[in-house]
Amino acid sequence: MERSISAATIAEIEEALSQVSEIKAARVVASSEGYIEEIHVLALPTKSPKQLVRDIESTIMATFGIPVDHKKISIAQLGQDAVPKTSPYDHPRALIRSVSTETAGLEVKVSVALEIGGELFIGTATGPASQTTRQRLVAQAALNAVEEYLQGSMAFALEDVAIVRLGQQTVAVACIALVTSLGEQPLTGAALVRQSEKDSIVKATLDALNRRLGFLTTT
Repeated sequence: MERSISAATIAEIEEALSQVSEIKAARVVASSEGYIEEIHVLALPTKSPKQLVRDIESTIMATFGIPVDHKKISIAQLGQDAVPKTSPYDHPRALIRSVSTETAGLEVKVSVALEIGGELFIGTATGPASQTTRQRLVAQAALNAVEEYLQGSMAFALEDVAIVRLGQQTVAVACIALVTSLGEQPLTGAALVRQSEKDSIVKATLDALNRRLGFLTTT
């Protein structure tokens, strides 16, 4: 049975659909009472429309517990020219396997495990056990895991990380500096906070690197 949803939930559904690899853009249209009337999706031609509809239904049901009638889903597919060409600079998807903390006295150790290309890379960071420092340590541990994967080919410096309130949403934001022989390049990323702040900080950190490396994240 369909249920009424808020504007914030509609925004979250659009964000969740945009994380599906084939989907480039998503728009949810709701009635004045908050019931989903239409879902419009722009997608790559790498899957059949029928499979995409099933993926959309599954994503919304699994994430939000909302059933959607497949007749309300409209798929527009781009041409084959829109399919990204592979290159030696492409990087595989980074999967977040775990984010853990271990407190000892006044210090905390954060470990972030990322699976990249079928291999597990673990980054750690240690510092004082304050709330602000914990957030920085999560981002730093994620950066250390990525640097482990890159084997020193790139270096990153954590500028800042924070959990902020934007309208009705809570968002993790990260600012990273890519350090090269030519200087520094600022990179920024963001991720909605749904359940775990720590996971969202890792996603925001990877989102910043995505602008340079082509990472995609899932949980």
